[in-house]
Amino acid sequence: MRWVNRNIGRRNSLLLGAIPILVLLMVYLVVSADRHAINPSDKILPIPGAMVQAMWGLVFEPDRLSGRLLFWADTFASLQRLGLGIAISTLAALIVGILLGILPPVRATFSTLVTGIAVIPPIALLPILFIAFGLGETAKVALIVIGVAPFMIRDIAAHMAALPREQIVKAQTLGASTWQLILRVALPQAMPRLIQAVRLSLGPAWVFLISAEAIASDIGLGYRIFLVRRYLAMDVILPYVAWIALLAATTDILLNWSSRRLFRWAHGANH
Repeated sequence: MRWVNRNIGRRNSLLLGAIPILVLLMVYLVVSADRHAINPSDKILPIPGAMVQAMWGLVFEPDRLSGRLLFWADTFASLQRLGLGIAISTLAALIVGILLGILPPVRATFSTLVTGIAVIPPIALLPILFIAFGLGETAKVALIVIGVAPFMIRDIAAHMAALPREQIVKAQTLGASTWQLILRVALPQAMPRLIQAVRLSLGPAWVFLISAEAIASDIGLGYRIFLVRRYLAMDVILPYVAWIALLAATTDILLNWSSRRLFRWAHGANH
């Protein structure tokens, strides 16, 4: 059987997906052990014991100044900012994207503006956001929204514009108004695409969040990484990066699972 025709079951998919991760971990452990055998004080590739020791105080011991468990406080602050930014972007993509895709007058009026915003590097706007909104939470959330919302809007708009014209004609033939067309034809077909757009936007959203926290923040995962980098504290940086990757992967898995459960028809008969 040709490889292109092979179907991999769920259990085998999990096993195959774990292989590259295990290989990378083994390579890291071997290289780290080798470096520490040569230089026991090496900080670039810390051994697992050093990472556990460094993270123990952040995870389980309250900070002397604030009384907070810094690791969990950083996680909560970052997830709060990320969640708010993604929520606003998702709502904007759903509303604006459907209107741009379904209504030609709206598309003709605003598509150029959305495209113009989408091509501006969001990081370049960070100083403007800090000047306009200050150094608080608003600027950080706004960076996430500006960074991911235009792309999500364009994706939803393109998907709506590509709907078969026959569906639009049939709905109007049955007497559907513009709002009924949007709510009963466009909206149901936009939802699974919206979830996929959110999944694709998670990576950039994390980048914008970490960038904003690194520049102006006193708590957050990005703030902690950039705070300890001056001490070459890779025993803290690497666990934090791994934690961010785990949070992002878990969110992606949950979104994919939700899409398959709620919109089975959008994933084909075999799913």
